[in-house]
Amino acid sequence: MNILVIVAHPDDPEFFAGGTIARWRREGHDVRYVIVTGGDKGSDRPDMTPARLIAIRHDEQRRAAALLGVRDITFLSYVDGELLNTPELRRDLVREIRRVRPDIILTTDPQTLHYGAIRVNHSDHRAIGLAVCDAVFPASGNRMYFPELLADGFEPHSPREIYFAGPVQPNLIVDVTDFVEVKLAAIRTHVSQIKSPDELDLRVRQTMWRITGDGRVFFAEAFRRILL
Repeated sequence: MNILVIVAHPDDPEFFAGGTIARWRREGHDVRYVIVTGGDKGSDRPDMTPARLIAIRHDEQRRAAALLGVRDITFLSYVDGELLNTPELRRDLVREIRRVRPDIILTTDPQTLHYGAIRVNHSDHRAIGLAVCDAVFPASGNRMYFPELLADGFEPHSPREIYFAGPVQPNLIVDVTDFVEVKLAAIRTHVSQIKSPDELDLRVRQTMWRITGDGRVFFAEAFRRILL
C-alpha cells in the first residue's frame, strides 16, 4: 500500500503514530510524510530564532523518520500556530495527494478539542485534520478543483481510507508492542522538544498501555478509520 502522513508539525508523526508507521514499513508498505509547518514556535529559549528553529526541527524530523524507515518528506513551510483551512492550504494538500496517490492518508482528528481532562489540543492539529478532509473530498479526485494542478500534471486521485490520529472516538486499535522502542527512539530524536526524556518515555508508554480480556498486556495506537 501507498500511505501518506499529513500532519502539522515536525514530531507529530512520531508522537501520534510512530509505532504504526514502523509497523507499516516492516510490512513493506510505502510511507511518505507531508509536514505542513516548520514548527517555528516550538521553543521558549530567548536565544532561539524562528529560522534557526526550523532548520533544527527539519533535521530532527529527517532523523526521526529514518529510524522508522521513512525517507520521503515534504515540508510545506506554513507558519506554526497559524494554520487555517484556506483554499491555498487545500490546494497544496491536493497537489501532494495527487503527487503521491496514496491508498491511505493518516492525519490528526479535527474533532479533538482536548485529551480527556489533561490538555487542550493544538489548533494546528485540528486545522490540518479538517483541511485534509476537505482536500480528500471532494477536491483531490475532482478535475474541476484546482485546474492549475492539472496543467502541472497532477491528475485527480481519491484515497481509499483516512486514519485520524488522536481521535475522539477510536474504532481501530493497532498493536504496536513490537515497535514501542523504535517509536520512543524516534521521539527522542526531537531533542529541541524534549525537556525530560525519562519522564516522556514513561508518559508515552502509559498512554499506549492496554490489557486484553484475558489479561494480556500490549501497547497500541488508536485511530478513527474512515472508509471513503
